[in-house]
Amino acid sequence: MEWHTLGSTPFLPPLYWRAALKRKITGTTLPEQGLRCRVSVNPREVAAYRKVCGFADSPVLPATYPHILAFGLQMQLLTDKAFPFPLLGLIHLSNRIRILRPLGGVSDLTVGVYAQNLQPHAKGATFDIVTTVEDSLGLLWEAQSRMLCRGVKLDGAATDNPLQPPAAVAELTRWKAPADVGRRYARVSGDYNPIHLSALTARLFGFPQAIAHGLWNKARTLAALSEHLPAANLEIDVEFKKPVRLPSEVTLFTSAPGSSGELQLKGAGDIEHMVGRWRPIA
Repeated sequence: MEWHTLGSTPFLPPLYWRAALKRKITGTTLPEQGLRCRVSVNPREVAAYRKVCGFADSPVLPATYPHILAFGLQMQLLTDKAFPFPLLGLIHLSNRIRILRPLGGVSDLTVGVYAQNLQPHAKGATFDIVTTVEDSLGLLWEAQSRMLCRGVKLDGAATDNPLQPPAAVAELTRWKAPADVGRRYARVSGDYNPIHLSALTARLFGFPQAIAHGLWNKARTLAALSEHLPAANLEIDVEFKKPVRLPSEVTLFTSAPGSSGELQLKGAGDIEHMVGRWRPIA
């Protein structure tokens, strides 16, 4: 794996343009280069993110916030000519975050992103976007987002190892996902994927209504769980099931507070939107 270090975080508008223009699969190998750069944490931007995702004020960054710091790098990686799959149409299947040390008192960080682990899937191929965050002491936080690209033909059998629905969970809380939350989350995250913005733009991609960002669902869940979870040495794994259509109401079910546990996010009519678990890092 080779690193390419950028002098600043990428400027997003040209990357959106690149994403809009690329619609074809151009290969079946992932680039062996990662991107990284230094970023500064902006307290105003963190405060705006907390508000949209339901996090209380705290000296510690929300567990999902490093994804926001990495978004420009991820966009640059996924819209590069060397990247074989079109960004529009990728489906976010799952997300795992590892918090190695508490995310308090952080200001200047080095963020890195790369893609790995291309695998056959019943509907195409999956790969992982890996994001790393380091401070002066070394690795602080890392995440893996598993993405599906439909229509890719790879040799080999599909191996799927889904998280099982949790056994012993009880309702913790519920919240509304309002019609405009896709637009509000886009403003704080930079992720202006048309499927999240309005019914009109979502219909262009085959969705009857706009759907909530998967990482907003995860962030809103972790905001609700914040008092249940340790501040570090923590791995939080979720799988996204049926999308949350906007507007709607969802209910969070969790196991009892502890160093490990399980969660489930459900909508009306018992639709399962997300399952997950947290546990100490092995």
